Amino acid sequence: MTAPAPTQPTVASASAPSGRGVVIGAMLVALVLIGAYWLIWFGVDRDLLASSHAPAYYTFENAFPAADAWLALTLVAAVAGILRRRPWGLLATLLGGGAGIYLGCMDVLFDLENGIYHIRPGADASGPLIELAINVLTFALSIAVTAWAWRNRRWLLGE
Repeated sequence: MTAPAPTQPTVASASAPSGRGVVIGAMLVALVLIGAYWLIWFGVDRDLLASSHAPAYYTFENAFPAADAWLALTLVAAVAGILRRRPWGLLATLLGGGAGIYLGCMDVLFDLENGIYHIRPGADASGPLIELAINVLTFALSIAVTAWAWRNRRWLLGE
């Protein structure tokens, strides 16, 4: 009589790593914020979000929807992959985190080169503060999600 072959732990038997719900929640919040931003920008009133009224600023912002769509796609795949514990969930999460960091770098460099963060005396400070909040949030979420995925790559890969 032969002994049964050892089996790999099933997805259900392996406990989810700490922070999984927070990471999934952060990615879902990011998806909502990306959608809300572009809905306001193109459908409501871009002046609610605009940190500048220079033509170059509008040209720059209008160049972001494709990149944000890629980011959103990777986040949707990442959430699905983490929930289902699929190896491609790791890839999607790392792609999403990297996309967020890249977009944050582009945005911050443009803002620094064009004085977007500068709050002029007597002017409304909400534009520069919104831009700064977007940049900080983009970096914080992207770095946190990427770090979590890398720390938990073995779990995501089913090891």
